[in-house]
Amino acid sequence: MPISPTNDTPTALIDRVRSAAESRTPLHIRGGDTKAFYGEPVGGQPLDMRDWRGIVAHEPSELVITVRAGTPLAEVEAALAEKGQHLPFDPPHFGDSATIGGVVAAGLAGPARATAGGVRDYVLGAQFINGKGEWLTFGGQVMKNVAGYDVSRALAGSMGTLGVITHLSLKVLPVAPAEATLVFQLGQHGALEQLHRWGGQPLPLNASCWVKDTTSPDAPELLFVRLRGAVAAVESACDRMAREAGGQRMDNAQAGPDWAACRDQTLPFFAPPSADHGLWRLSLPQTAPVIDLPHAQLIEWQGAQRWLWAPASAAAQIRAAAATVQGHATLFRASADSAPGVRRFDAESPALQTITRRLREAFDPHGIFNPGRMG
Repeated sequence: MPISPTNDTPTALIDRVRSAAESRTPLHIRGGDTKAFYGEPVGGQPLDMRDWRGIVAHEPSELVITVRAGTPLAEVEAALAEKGQHLPFDPPHFGDSATIGGVVAAGLAGPARATAGGVRDYVLGAQFINGKGEWLTFGGQVMKNVAGYDVSRALAGSMGTLGVITHLSLKVLPVAPAEATLVFQLGQHGALEQLHRWGGQPLPLNASCWVKDTTSPDAPELLFVRLRGAVAAVESACDRMAREAGGQRMDNAQAGPDWAACRDQTLPFFAPPSADHGLWRLSLPQTAPVIDLPHAQLIEWQGAQRWLWAPASAAAQIRAAAATVQGHATLFRASADSAPGVRRFDAESPALQTITRRLREAFDPHGIFNPGRMG
């Protein structure tokens, strides 16, 4: 619903949107531009959100933080860390200038996604400006406060196509008392089988990453598993899993930066093998088997997210392989010249197209926000 002006009203942003709506001028909403590569290219006049920043409220005892959308992600994480809290979905940074609004708009989560949940699971409420220049509020600061459509969570992953997010209230959680990382020398098939077996047991699994170092033909295939939880639970799980699959425990001082590198795609695997290759993301059921594709892969989320580098000519093969196991494939990163004519996202089903179209017509009737970003 529309909200009345306050001392925290984004007047300049509202005026900018109203002017753009009247002139039918497209706007390119942007924060730190760390995820500018994601999605289809966008034109329009830049609408920079970085000046609209600041932590509005943080209630550690209530496990909620409310922030302006242009607030740097690093600033939010630092404030939470001071109180022993964090964003459990492990948001990627992809650069020092990442903003919390960009985190929610992109809807991307890091290695802990499979067990901790995704971005939308932690959005309690939001305020945003729609395509008519109206400042709206949805949700609130508690979990059970929604009647009707939960629009605040629909903003997660909307890529700025529904409105200009101004404020976000996010659920946070305490940092786990204990953390450990185990590494196992397992092939892809064995790693997936082991992950599926562990996933059905009461173990404090938090993240997983299977990878083979493509820079050396003799490099081993390795499965990394991160555990988080109570001290006793983590220690017991470490002993049991190491015995079952021959794993070794890593030093946390070494494992921590490695998980951050996995989250932010700075591991050696994520370096482009050649200029004509793009990075593909396969989103699959966790229990999907090994996908028979002639490209090296990195596998996260207990099998649900799989990365690979491939040329544009392999697009049809990759998408068909994902579809055979009820998944889909996204061309996540690609230069303008490496994938001409290849759409970034899979085509939506007719039912989902209808829902998406109606949402956009309701919130952005003139189509001014990030037009074409989602294809």
